[in-house]
Amino acid sequence: MHVGASIIFQNPGKQQPDHVVWEEELAMVDLVEPLGFDSVWATEHHITDYIMCPDPVQFLAYAAGRTTTAKLGTMVVVLPWRDPFRVASQIAMLDAMSGGRVIFGMGRGAGRCEFEGFRVPMEESRPRFVEAAEMIIEGLESGYCEYDGEFYKQPRAAVRPRADRSFRGRTYAAAVSPESAEIMAKLGVGLLIIPQKPWDHVAKELAEYRALFQRVNGFDAPAPIAAGWTFVDESEERAYEMAKKYIGGYWHSVLAHYEFAGDHLKTTKGYEYYGKFAENLQKQGDDAATEFFLGLQVWGTPEMCYEKIVAISNQAGSDSFVGVFKYAGMPKDIAEANMRLFASDVMPELKKVGPAAERMVAAAA
Repeated sequence: MHVGASIIFQNPGKQQPDHVVWEEELAMVDLVEPLGFDSVWATEHHITDYIMCPDPVQFLAYAAGRTTTAKLGTMVVVLPWRDPFRVASQIAMLDAMSGGRVIFGMGRGAGRCEFEGFRVPMEESRPRFVEAAEMIIEGLESGYCEYDGEFYKQPRAAVRPRADRSFRGRTYAAAVSPESAEIMAKLGVGLLIIPQKPWDHVAKELAEYRALFQRVNGFDAPAPIAAGWTFVDESEERAYEMAKKYIGGYWHSVLAHYEFAGDHLKTTKGYEYYGKFAENLQKQGDDAATEFFLGLQVWGTPEMCYEKIVAISNQAGSDSFVGVFKYAGMPKDIAEANMRLFASDVMPELKKVGPAAERMVAAAA
């Protein structure tokens, strides 16, 4: 199993100056390769203290210089907020400067404040995403971007430096709704799974995605990449205490950033699924919703964390797990201890786990 680490730059309640958060998170990058992680990841967000990484490609260029073998993953670059020709060029450049280490993840965003900040109507996000993704995928493969769509009019232009190997099999997208999963299958890209709904629902939707992917593309979909907010401790009791405080704290930052307490998602075109999700959360109440989210994540003793990740991998058919080890204002010393214990007591066992395809065949038999 491939095991990565994601750096997310949270500063809830502005507990520290933003630059101090960045200093502490950059120190985590220097642990990635020495501890044996296979990749480092970043995601794009703006405006709030939810995640302060406005340019994951720029951050990963830094990470490329601090590492030698770790893959560099975007989870995700939000396409409706960016010029697709520039994205293709930036991803190609990062791949060239890192020796071909990029895993390109893309998404369409769901934060109203961010769409307003970029002056892009939210209801346009899905068609904008599709047009941009089509242009970028073709541009990385052919070396040229050219497109005549509703939102993007791109005259033929070379992508330089040109990628020296294909991005097929290393291009992924985040998909929360079944409609988005269908789009990703048609685009021929893999899925990034950010746990936020029951794993049996995820498994059902993945089966539908794989079937459509095979019909459209004529070959099997890449194994999805699963992420998880992680806390490991020798004591199960302390692990739960810390998970409730910090993973629960992260969950509350999700609710605030995406405004899940409001009703705007139900009436925004393309976000109806999110609207139903928000409505269900409101019905559950805060405590129940937090416990539900905790149940989807990875916390406990090393043995518990290993078992949870293998169970997630089996249900999702995943060969990769990306852990998030510092979040919700977690102090640097606690985060580093969390990451080190995971690396010493969980990760070596995960790397012994065989390919998902073989496990799925065995389970079916």
